[in-house]
Amino acid sequence: MAPDGYTWLLGAVHHSIAPSMHTNLSYDITKDFEPVAIIGSVPHVIVVNPTKFPKIDLKSNIEEIRKHPGKYNYASTGNGTSQHLTGELFKMQNKLYITHIPYRGTGPALQDLVAGQVDMMFDTLAGAAPFIKNGQFIAVAVATRKRVDAFPNVPTAQELGIKDFVVYIWYARWAIKGTPKEIIDKMSAEVQTALASPDIKERWAAMGATAPKMSSPELAHYINQEIVRWAEVVKKSNAKLD
Repeated sequence: MAPDGYTWLLGAVHHSIAPSMHTNLSYDITKDFEPVAIIGSVPHVIVVNPTKFPKIDLKSNIEEIRKHPGKYNYASTGNGTSQHLTGELFKMQNKLYITHIPYRGTGPALQDLVAGQVDMMFDTLAGAAPFIKNGQFIAVAVATRKRVDAFPNVPTAQELGIKDFVVYIWYARWAIKGTPKEIIDKMSAEVQTALASPDIKERWAAMGATAPKMSSPELAHYINQEIVRWAEVVKKSNAKLD
């Protein structure tokens, strides 16, 4: 593919996870592509089925899980996904034993959480929002540094004493490496114009999403940090695709 500005990659956080989960990738996200702009960044949220825990607040839930190692489980949208690895990060940070139950996609996982087939989930706020609003399960913490405007009553994990549990599923646009800088700059400006539209801003806010503005070098640095972060989680948790 020629770096002529006619071919772009729309990807996400999984491109920073892939290098540590796959041994035979046919591309290198840091060498073959040039980051252009963040499209959206959605925080993860810890949600629980209200019938599964004696008390419904994160500190009590952690205490309960710690008292009964192996009793509780969490659903994810599949092995190697951000939902899976966010759960593993939470386990590592709090020294907990929670069984991982991988599903094939968000829908089945959320349905089983509502039905009580699983106990908890580390989903994105965008996916969990309708179920939280309907009271089908309870959000006990968001993985952000400050509370989300759309869900002001949900505390952050940091408020509750879990430092550095800040996790987002983000979406970004890349250009092919070698694309002229003026083309990249023009696309970046067009993305910012689209994100500033009232319709997009309203939709993003309803999902607790933001679109932090970063230059290409700043985004490259952020992606490299994410690659290192998830590689450590994969290694320490021994996460596998199968």
